[in-house]
Amino acid sequence: MTHIKNIGYFCKVDEEGNIRNESNWKCMNRNFQKAVERLVELLLKNVRKDIHSIYIRGSLPKGLGIEHVSDIDAIVVIDSDQEANYREIISPISQEIMNHFPYVKGVEIGVYSHQDMVLNTDRFSIIPFMIKTHSLCVYGENIQSKLPSYPINEALANDHIIRISSQINQAKSDLVGNEDVEDIKDCCTWIMKNIIRCGLAFTIVEERQYTRDLSPAFSLFRKHYPSKEKEMEAALSYAVQPVTDPDEVMEFLESFGVWIIQQAEEWLDTYNFNREYNLKVIW
Repeated sequence: MTHIKNIGYFCKVDEEGNIRNESNWKCMNRNFQKAVERLVELLLKNVRKDIHSIYIRGSLPKGLGIEHVSDIDAIVVIDSDQEANYREIISPISQEIMNHFPYVKGVEIGVYSHQDMVLNTDRFSIIPFMIKTHSLCVYGENIQSKLPSYPINEALANDHIIRISSQINQAKSDLVGNEDVEDIKDCCTWIMKNIIRCGLAFTIVEERQYTRDLSPAFSLFRKHYPSKEKEMEAALSYAVQPVTDPDEVMEFLESFGVWIIQQAEEWLDTYNFNREYNLKVIW
């Protein structure tokens, strides 16, 4: 079993129980700052006219970035609804960052409509949530103040739980006949992270704690499900050091993945019987 470093922490909340955003440019490793600055330059060079704002989310703006391990995760908000048109532009930008900054493991850039971010906030959606609670604005007009505050509640848990069945099925479909080593590893990391965060979500109603970090998420899961500690520890290992054998990942999903889906259905029966994908946000 891979040794997993205990990195990360649970989100802090304000006096009303809403998640506090602790992202800060000064917390970011200077090498990562240079890579982010170059990323912003390339984005503005290629799509400046449509860019409303740019955000960096995740571990970097919290000072938890690790060279050769951490990705740059960016959210680009645009003033149009043509997100799909930017896919061809984004790929070479990501590759250029990794070529020039070899300590950046990967670059993920999501492009989203400004209208969707600001106007459609009555129901929980993960991108506005990430912008509000886990991101740092590095360019443009910061929309965080226009987004609702987010408590640690059923709406947040639901977003992880209601999607896990389709995510596991998608991963299994992507693995069948797949001979692309890097694609298999990406799929392995992606689905294992989702499984771990879903496991955390099972505990949210009782614990009222939340984290995007895998190690503390695992710790809280095993507190509530000690009989499944070994399986979730394996998921954590797969997330950190993905394997290249699709059959190995498939076997895991056919066993522990089935249990996760069963638990998800039980949770939904209790807290979201109508299976609404986006529960209401309480302002």
